[in-house]
Amino acid sequence: MTLSADAEAPAHVERVLIVEDDSAARSGLEQLIRSWGFVADSAADGQDALEKVTSFRPAIVISDLVMPRLDGLGLLRALAAQGADVTTLLLTAQGTVETAVEAMKEGAYDYLTKPVDIQRLKILLDKIVERQETLREVKTLRRQLRDHGAFGSMIGNSPEMRKIYAVIEQAAPTSASVLITGESGTGKELVAQTVHQLSPRAAFPFVAINCAAIPETLLESEIFGHEKGSFTGAAERRQGCFELADRGTLFLDEIGEMTPATQVKLLRVLQERRFRRLGGRVEQSVDVRVIAATNLDPQEAVQNGKLREDLFYRLNVFALCLPPLRERKDDLPLLVQAFISEFNTRNRKSIVGVDQAAMRVLEQHTWPGNIRELRNVIERATILAPGPFIESKHLPPTLLGEPVAAPEAPQLSLQPGTTVEEAERRLIMMTLAHTGDNKTRAAEILGISLKTLHNKLNKLRLRPTRAES
Repeated sequence: MTLSADAEAPAHVERVLIVEDDSAARSGLEQLIRSWGFVADSAADGQDALEKVTSFRPAIVISDLVMPRLDGLGLLRALAAQGADVTTLLLTAQGTVETAVEAMKEGAYDYLTKPVDIQRLKILLDKIVERQETLREVKTLRRQLRDHGAFGSMIGNSPEMRKIYAVIEQAAPTSASVLITGESGTGKELVAQTVHQLSPRAAFPFVAINCAAIPETLLESEIFGHEKGSFTGAAERRQGCFELADRGTLFLDEIGEMTPATQVKLLRVLQERRFRRLGGRVEQSVDVRVIAATNLDPQEAVQNGKLREDLFYRLNVFALCLPPLRERKDDLPLLVQAFISEFNTRNRKSIVGVDQAAMRVLEQHTWPGNIRELRNVIERATILAPGPFIESKHLPPTLLGEPVAAPEAPQLSLQPGTTVEEAERRLIMMTLAHTGDNKTRAAEILGISLKTLHNKLNKLRLRPTRAES
């Protein structure tokens, strides 16, 4: 084993304990790891290591597997019994690889065969450092959840949300794909952002794209990019979302609205980590974590041919199903207070909270638009209320059970001479108003797909309201 200090020191200095009964190998490893910027100490066997763990408090333990008194597997079990917060990396001779694999099942991070591959050791240590940073962030978020009912940017302390947080904790440190399902407005993109922020990719881009909001003819170009002249209107080369998200996370919302042909190309990129721009001849490597979301039942989408079965299984490594707001009303006070604080700052208001009568109205509402609808209601009420409390009269009439104002009715009638385009525009506007700008529900009422509705909005130049933005 030759010593090398080529690689840069880790961003966060960790304490590393080397446990090795061969004194020359122990000394060499200790010098090497110190040269990489770590704080290092060593022990001659597992028993010696247990005594040093208490005083040295390492974050990482690199241990030989075969040693006198207490071997590496025994050390691993003893550290687990003590509840020590360490990550263990094992060193093993070729003949004991099976034992090392068994140790990984009991909690070891990974193993290296002797003689040690220096480059691989450095890569593993860097990955462990990234993992430790993520675990520290998760611990901070757990304290935040305990004290304030929040998990990063996500608000809620209900049993339903705690289950979501637990899956996020498991998924975030990995590079595995995640499939998020849930009704429109439940916060699927916020969950994707939280997974990204808690991952080792947090320093790199988070790129989000709504597959339903982009015409089918342009979606493939948006995702994979295109070369100049690859199609009519391609005046210059353009990077796609995969290139923009390299080393980071790509969030594909409304994945069920993607055409089958594009789904096939997406599956290939997920499997091979390579893609080709539209009109391009050269394949490019890419390191992107994909998080997908849909408001459809994915099993039904597969059966109906909206989602390829092989793509579904490739995306569904970690599954997150977000509960609608009506099923987590215990979180309503926390959410309301969080939105009041947000809009107090934005609108220079000083609203203290919601009075009891108004809170009863909020609790009785079924919230078909979920968190997005609640957020819009609180924004409106915060602006209307002079203070210090939001009262029932500051809530929308639809929540109070009041009929919609009569002057709206004449807008629904059509006169001779009205063009088909104008009639369609009025119908779409009426339906969006009826659903509170919930485009998914509006598309269902109109009997068209969500993508078709978005295309009609673009064609008719109807801009989304601030609620949708």
